[in-house]
Amino acid sequence: MSRIKEREEKSMKILVTGANGMLAKAVKEKFKLDQLICTDVEELDITNLEQVEKFVEDCKPNVIINCAAYTAVDKAEEDFELASKINSKGPENLAIAANKVGSTLVHISTDYVFGGKLSTEEIYQEDDEKAPETVYGITKLQGEEAIEANTKDYYIFRTAWLYGEGNNFVRTMIKLGKEKEQITVVSDQHGSPTYTVDLADIIYQALQLKIPFGIYHATNIGFTTWYDFTKEIFKKANISCKVVPVTSEEFVRPAKRPKNSMMAKGKILEAGINVPSWEDALERYLKEELK
Repeated sequence: MSRIKEREEKSMKILVTGANGMLAKAVKEKFKLDQLICTDVEELDITNLEQVEKFVEDCKPNVIINCAAYTAVDKAEEDFELASKINSKGPENLAIAANKVGSTLVHISTDYVFGGKLSTEEIYQEDDEKAPETVYGITKLQGEEAIEANTKDYYIFRTAWLYGEGNNFVRTMIKLGKEKEQITVVSDQHGSPTYTVDLADIIYQALQLKIPFGIYHATNIGFTTWYDFTKEIFKKANISCKVVPVTSEEFVRPAKRPKNSMMAKGKILEAGINVPSWEDALERYLKEELK
């Protein structure tokens, strides 16, 4: 039996929310052999419980992958209500609906739930104390808690520094690097750049392997800073622009950025999931971006 034929016979019905977003594009490509039901707010308003319950009851997906989120970190500081509806109420509604029909819920969360005050000599574990300091982080934590309270069959994948198809940090740096002789980049924020293609693959592996339900950290392997990440981007893209390091205090934003976004990957690796390094991910991304 061919691999494609075998996958078709084992295909799942998957509801993907936020289907026009950067991660959803990678998810749709990864799960293209499955029965995909792709929705954005026009087709399904996840903040409306009645609508969500009816939609999920009608299509009865095996899996719901929630890619919908309010990710405008700075704007969220001025619009708690909308951020909370999308990041908290939305996941709650999906959890309630998923539980009723027996669907597995996959939800994407963030390092912002921790707050980032941990010493950069340490790495966040899944069960470390949560202390979000931004509206984005607070509402994403509310979303996690709402899922835990309303269903048992869930995966929450916390990710960070996400980039992929569409506008993202890497593409912005390449554009600036080609236009300018020198740019400044924050050098005291630490984390793991994460390629959407690899996050989609982590989700795929988790479902195929049927790893235990729960919360996992899901970023590419390894840690860096925005400054060093930018230098690596320019190195791999053969861009000669000079990168000057600055502190967070010199680059003030409406929402405070975590200085420590480093999350341990031991749990997901022990579950048998393969996760590439951020350097390898960047190289693969640039091959597509620059071709």
